[in-house]
Amino acid sequence: MNQENVIVTRKPETGARKFWRIVLGTMVGFFFSSLVVSFLSFIFMIVMVASLSKDATPVKENSILKLTLQNEIVERSIPSPFDNLDLGDSYNTYTGLDDILNCIKTAAKDDKIKGIYLNVSNIMARPATVKEIRDALLKFKESGKFIYAYSDIYSQNAYYLASVADTVALNMKGNLDFRGVSFQVMFYKGLLDKLDVEMQVIRHGKYKSAVEPYLFDKMSEANREQMTLLSSTLWKTMLDNIVKSRKISADSLNSIADNLLCGTAQNAVDLGLVDKICYYGDVENTFKQLLGVAEKDDINYVSLSNYKKTLSGIKINTADKIAVVYAVGSIVDGKGADNQIGSESLSKAIRKAYMNDKVKAIVLRVNSPGGSALASEVIWKEIENAKKAGKVVVASMGDYAASGGYYISCNADAIVAQPNTLTGSIGVFGIIPNFQNFLKEKLGVTVDVVKTNAHSDYASGLRSLDEMEIKKFEIMIEDIYSTFTQHVADGRKMDIALVDSLGGGRVWAGEDALKNGLVDQLGTIDDAIALAAKLAKVSDYGIEYYPKQKDWFTKIFEGDDEDAVAKAIKSEMGDLYYTYEGLKQVMNSKGIQARMPMEIVIE
Repeated sequence: MNQENVIVTRKPETGARKFWRIVLGTMVGFFFSSLVVSFLSFIFMIVMVASLSKDATPVKENSILKLTLQNEIVERSIPSPFDNLDLGDSYNTYTGLDDILNCIKTAAKDDKIKGIYLNVSNIMARPATVKEIRDALLKFKESGKFIYAYSDIYSQNAYYLASVADTVALNMKGNLDFRGVSFQVMFYKGLLDKLDVEMQVIRHGKYKSAVEPYLFDKMSEANREQMTLLSSTLWKTMLDNIVKSRKISADSLNSIADNLLCGTAQNAVDLGLVDKICYYGDVENTFKQLLGVAEKDDINYVSLSNYKKTLSGIKINTADKIAVVYAVGSIVDGKGADNQIGSESLSKAIRKAYMNDKVKAIVLRVNSPGGSALASEVIWKEIENAKKAGKVVVASMGDYAASGGYYISCNADAIVAQPNTLTGSIGVFGIIPNFQNFLKEKLGVTVDVVKTNAHSDYASGLRSLDEMEIKKFEIMIEDIYSTFTQHVADGRKMDIALVDSLGGGRVWAGEDALKNGLVDQLGTIDDAIALAAKLAKVSDYGIEYYPKQKDWFTKIFEGDDEDAVAKAIKSEMGDLYYTYEGLKQVMNSKGIQARMPMEIVIE
């Protein structure tokens, strides 16, 4: 048909139809315009709010640094556009350990700060982090300034920190929790049996117990053995520190815990755990006496968030630098998220550090339960490259540096850990779930397959592994374990037979790891930095931090709200969150894993 002869006729538009077309079009346009304007207004408001107070309020004379530590403590503070506002410590959900340590260290030398007020009821942090803060407070006391602790209640972790104070006070009707350390592990074998899910596990190491919840209904004897030693060592670390500060014998402390003797505030005083019971008004009167001010005068409290703003402008310009590279979270292949150690991202950060001529040494700050064996190997290689570039490398271990966390640490020139750091766990495992019976028996779903080769559907999760596939998997496991132990033997200058005897997936507390040669020194991140400077033979140096953290706006535009989601889930689940997180990590794991055998929750 000739298109030139085609005539198209349209029905004339009625007045009503035209009216509604215009109205609906206007409404849609208005809706989307409002969204755009609202979004731009929100961004503009944030920028304006953030710029309202660029200059920190100066610290007044006769001030007290007040530490509440009510937020979850993470390794590094998370940048926020509200940091410049005087909102105190409650506006954020996280507090950086780096900020806490820096503020305590600076306050010791600040003539305007006369002392520290510890108002801590509960601490959302693991044992090594709490000890890191406690050690900083011990150094602060060397300045001759006071530390006063008061709270309505003390959790065991909070009391452990508060026990460092010159005076420990408790509300007249408050209570103090003191009952020892326990590990609780949840097992899923019964649930998996009911669901007809088969967990196919291949591992090296009788202590590699990350897989036990899917295989057994209670701890294996090997796991019970290591958990018993771990709990004893962690408890001993806590007791030893309290004994020194409170001058109470370890036997007495154990008796208090065994018999739950801290039932009331008066009991806590009678037992010597606290010095006095009182109300907050009495505490303020004590502060006024210590500061030498009149009763009618106000006390100048400085919050952690406000005090850190006064330090943000301090720059140390030196020719030599020590690079602190943070490796925090589970180890994964590729870039990883903000709360993970991506092999690609961390390797890039290490590379930037050792390619910087001003950097004379690198402190690798590790806080990780492990993860992907392949990713761990990639990071290990980058540490090797840093050493070949002439840089000194010191590993500083936080709460965890286990399995893959130890893998990336073992190549350092020296390793520094806290006595209650959980480390070692030299072992590997792999899990391949089989959902075939679950789908068929529970859901009525069957699976059929067409394949070009005998093992094209290998490790699909929809059938059992055959004998050849299991053998193949075992060879991979043994190969990675052999590489892991050889790296440890080379890095620690040990006989490989000794490494194997210390390995098998066994987790060690830092104190025991020092005895068996897996770490060189017990101490803080500052101790690790000092050691790195000594080994690099530098005395005048500044600190540079890697990798560079994303600012708040970048996170918003990238939709990086995983931390917020995790926080919401954690608030609902409490301590069960760590069990959920451990299960999620293992179920989402790909390839061979070098991961710590448990999630530790201590309170």
